[in-house]
Amino acid sequence: MSSVGETLKYIFSQFRGISDVIDILLVAALIFFVITFIRSRRAGNVALGVVLFVAVIAICGLFDLRAMNFLFSNIIQVGLIALIVIFQPEIRSGLEKIGGAPLSRIMGDQKGQSPKHEVISNICRAASELSQEYTGALIVIERSTHLGDIIKTGTVINADVEVALIKNIFYNKAPLHDGAMVIKSGRICAAGCILPLSTNDDIIKDLGTRHRSAIGMSESSDAVIVVVSEETGTISIAVDGQLRRNYDYNTLKSELSVLLRDDSEKKSKKGDQK
Repeated sequence: MSSVGETLKYIFSQFRGISDVIDILLVAALIFFVITFIRSRRAGNVALGVVLFVAVIAICGLFDLRAMNFLFSNIIQVGLIALIVIFQPEIRSGLEKIGGAPLSRIMGDQKGQSPKHEVISNICRAASELSQEYTGALIVIERSTHLGDIIKTGTVINADVEVALIKNIFYNKAPLHDGAMVIKSGRICAAGCILPLSTNDDIIKDLGTRHRSAIGMSESSDAVIVVVSEETGTISIAVDGQLRRNYDYNTLKSELSVLLRDDSEKKSKKGDQK
């Protein structure tokens, strides 16, 4: 017990106050971010393998296994480069999300960027009507991550978000219906855009290219992607690498209002409650 007490006394004697508290909180936040980021991604299994590899190295050092230590020390030199290559898509995705998030987004202030109530309503109406007609659609709503590279792959439109225009673009004989529509700053910026396909091997096998593209886009950015299935008419939302399915007009509008932080709708709901 005395040795434990002495150890605790030594630890507290090294404590430097507020700077150590900040240091611990930052490390905890970093660890939380890394765990959250690799969870439910292809990198998760690789990360588990790395953890086990590090555990084996620790055991070898504990029992002074010299041959194994020599072998692992040489593997590590090459392994660091290999990890960068293996995790390249995930590293790029994470840096894009961090770099694309302004300080106002981190602090939760997005009032200047929130889409208007009418824009969300028109998106939901168009998706609902396309669903009833079994017409496929892929609508990307930009948030903090800029989608300039995606917009360049399509045709610039720069028009108001209108139900009729959305339906005309995704009409199955229209030239731009196969690609994705990008909505930026409350306006239809481009259509016929090409999205990156998801590399996640755990995606449900019966999902088509449209849904895989939506998931891939949500993995590489913080955009919200609305998908309408051509085969089943099902309305889905892809966000943060996850696909949420079976929406109708009301549930889709409610979900988009939360994801896009539509302040005008929140105010109108408070007014109705009064």
